[in-house]
Amino acid sequence: MTRTALYTGSFDPVTNGHVDVVRQACRMVDRLVVAIGVHPGKAPLFSAEERAEMLREVCGPVARVEQATLEVVTFDDLAVNAAHRAGATMMIRGLRDGTDLDYEMQMAGMNGVMSPDLLTVFLPASPRVRPVTATLVRQIAAMGGDISQFVPEAVARRLTQRFSKP
Repeated sequence: MTRTALYTGSFDPVTNGHVDVVRQACRMVDRLVVAIGVHPGKAPLFSAEERAEMLREVCGPVARVEQATLEVVTFDDLAVNAAHRAGATMMIRGLRDGTDLDYEMQMAGMNGVMSPDLLTVFLPASPRVRPVTATLVRQIAAMGGDISQFVPEAVARRLTQRFSKP
């Protein structure tokens, strides 16, 4: 039986923290489906297609090293529905700190009521990526700061291009 997990997020942009969670998740499963949440009311920096390209480019090799299959999809409904479509039995959530834990515990509880067959697995962020958030990365990049320590090189290039002044 193939062990499949779903890891959801906006991934706008993909950070080293996301890559850390993917690496840990791929050690536990045969197939990891990374699901990009698409919400009509939000205006992301990168399109869903661009985020999917970045995820495949930077997380695909990580999955291969861990001998897992990586798939990237988008979803615009409940994460539990996306998990069922993907054939997942687990939902992966990364935790940076206690604030994340409080929020994620509530989400896991609600998801557990809606879909008792799905297990939520919390993965703690490695110490070097704990402070990294996509929001802070976007802010630093927008102000011309060095984001190279916070995102993979391919993502840093895209951010630099996005915020370069003509």
